[in-house]
Amino acid sequence: MVSQEVGGGSRTRTDWRHYAWVVVAVTFSVLFVAAGVRSIAGVLIVPLEAEFGWDRAAISLAVAVSLLAFGFGAPLGGSLMDRIGPRKVMLAGLLLIAAGLAPMLLMQTLWQFHLLWGLVVGVGTGALANVVAATVANRWFVVHRGVILGLLGAASSAGQLVFLPAMQLLTVQSGWRSAVAVLAVASAVLFIPVALWMRNRPEDARTRAYGDHRTSPTAHHRPVATAEKRTSLAEAVRTCDFWLLAGSFFVCGYTSNGLVGTHLIPHAIEHGFTQVAAAGAVGLMGAMNVIGTLGSGWLTDRFDNRKLLACYYGFRALSIAALPFIFEYQHLLLFAVVYGLDWIATVPPTVNLTARRFGRGSLGTLYGWIFCSHMIGAALAAYAGGFFRTALGDYHLIFLSAAIMGLIAVGLSMSITPARKMVLTEAASGD
Repeated sequence: MVSQEVGGGSRTRTDWRHYAWVVVAVTFSVLFVAAGVRSIAGVLIVPLEAEFGWDRAAISLAVAVSLLAFGFGAPLGGSLMDRIGPRKVMLAGLLLIAAGLAPMLLMQTLWQFHLLWGLVVGVGTGALANVVAATVANRWFVVHRGVILGLLGAASSAGQLVFLPAMQLLTVQSGWRSAVAVLAVASAVLFIPVALWMRNRPEDARTRAYGDHRTSPTAHHRPVATAEKRTSLAEAVRTCDFWLLAGSFFVCGYTSNGLVGTHLIPHAIEHGFTQVAAAGAVGLMGAMNVIGTLGSGWLTDRFDNRKLLACYYGFRALSIAALPFIFEYQHLLLFAVVYGLDWIATVPPTVNLTARRFGRGSLGTLYGWIFCSHMIGAALAAYAGGFFRTALGDYHLIFLSAAIMGLIAVGLSMSITPARKMVLTEAASGD
């Protein structure tokens, strides 16, 4: 038995020998490095401007292409994970990342940057997006899924926390190519643990999902009801909840990866901060995100996920609205703390709402498309940020638009069907 429940399930003793924790460790490592790769977009903008003379809008377009490829890589990866499992998808994603980063060391033209960073790295990191975390958590865990989602979401925060300041410092000291080379090597090295220890399902490791204590032969071969339930994409898109989830996650991407993740460092430099100081603030943001994402996973298992999302988007809107007025370092650090606490905190409740509404059997595919919406929003903000910075000379207008969209996401989140009604619907349908 993987864990021992006491008092009718009120207490659970964790068994760290269960193979699920090996899978979590491998997945965490992959997401950690993939996040490090994605985080350096903001680091590259100023050095590429200086070396090649490319303008901010042209560079931002390449970042937008990468985010779009990242977004469409998510449903592709999710669909493949539903068919062939996360192990092969992880290996393919790592291969694409290494194959995109290595040739960047020799690139000389803008189209090469668009191709390598935009398409190749974009699709590779998209295959290793939060869809991997959602699939692993829902296949390998019956209990504590929200906490595992928070833990794996924290991998992205930790990757940003570790890699971004280090890559910014390395770029200042040795040039941007050194930073790209380090990430290419790290991606290639991860092939080894994925190939050796990653497993697609508990059955592949001759065990059951963590927390699955069923003893009857029938139960052994039959997944739980929530895992059995499947909703096709065609069915899902005819529901209001799918578009509410996709719409709120569109705003999440617009206000996170696309705008802040791409343009915060250039904006901070223009407000008088050094490159290293700006990257340090982003690193602090990553540290707070680890705390926020883990906390969000815990809260997701206990409270109304719609209200959690509404709170996250509301605080995010207020923090972004303050960015144009930040000129002191202590205020930049305060922004990093407030914003960082809810950057990826939106992931656990969004995944949980998707699984409850449409069934865990189709989570990879449906959450993949919802995540694609996230990255479309990110791509729009990445390019719009560069465009309006070039046209107007600052980021103030685009930050204001992000604050307004954050408030809109509050309303979208609260309009999702409450969990109680989802349960009643499932019971009526015979789940």
